[in-house]
Amino acid sequence: MSSNKKLMILLRGIITENPVLILVLGTCPTLANTTSMFQAVSMGLAATVVLIGSNFVISLLRNIIPDTVRIPCYIVVIAAFVTAVSMLLQAYVTPVYDILGVWLALIVVNCIVLGRAEMFARKNGPLDSALDGLGMGLGFLLALLVMSTIREVLGAGTILSGMTAFGIEAIKIPVIYDLRMPFLVESSGGFLVFGILIAVMAKITEKRGGLKRKSFSCEGCPSAHICHKTSCSEVTELAAEAFDVAVENKEIEIENTEEKEVSENA
Repeated sequence: MSSNKKLMILLRGIITENPVLILVLGTCPTLANTTSMFQAVSMGLAATVVLIGSNFVISLLRNIIPDTVRIPCYIVVIAAFVTAVSMLLQAYVTPVYDILGVWLALIVVNCIVLGRAEMFARKNGPLDSALDGLGMGLGFLLALLVMSTIREVLGAGTILSGMTAFGIEAIKIPVIYDLRMPFLVESSGGFLVFGILIAVMAKITEKRGGLKRKSFSCEGCPSAHICHKTSCSEVTELAAEAFDVAVENKEIEIENTEEKEVSENA
């Protein structure tokens, strides 16, 4: 594969297929870990390491893992990397382990990690899969960083509020602190900021021609291996045809029933 294609794989997760702002995956950890920039960066880096490692190993084992049990096997591989990251953080960077809490363990069921294993790693080579994991991880990290910056700065009027465990006090931003909007660090504020960022990203992508498509690839559909179709438009057309046939058959059945009743009454 050429270097340009490798670069495209890397940049796809950051821009055109950002897992948070375009694909809208990983919503729960996004909303929960963006009240401070430090927590957002910690979560993003941990998820990136798991994405790279799990994608690489799953790609290596893609021809060995039976298709019928691939999802459980993926979860085992992902869980191994999450466990390793958790143990390292707990041993060497305990404040980060404490601040992430249960969300660190929940990376195992993060739909971004499992989704990339299913959609990309099982179909591509180890190096490309690792690049895909890096790109998706960086996209996740950048989305969390942007969202946490808005919520912390405008909501709390501070920066570095999550680093008190390292002896670094939060820095108050004088003008913004007096005009801060505390609801932004609450759940409602998280949903508001998240929605605005998704709308902005969609508008930017639309201007580049990235969203206005008549059909979409079925590569990411978990049922793609069952229906064997190439695009959602094809599936939609077939469904519409099947519905029309069903309606027509029902009308014929009703007509036959009415004719039968008329003949019986006669």
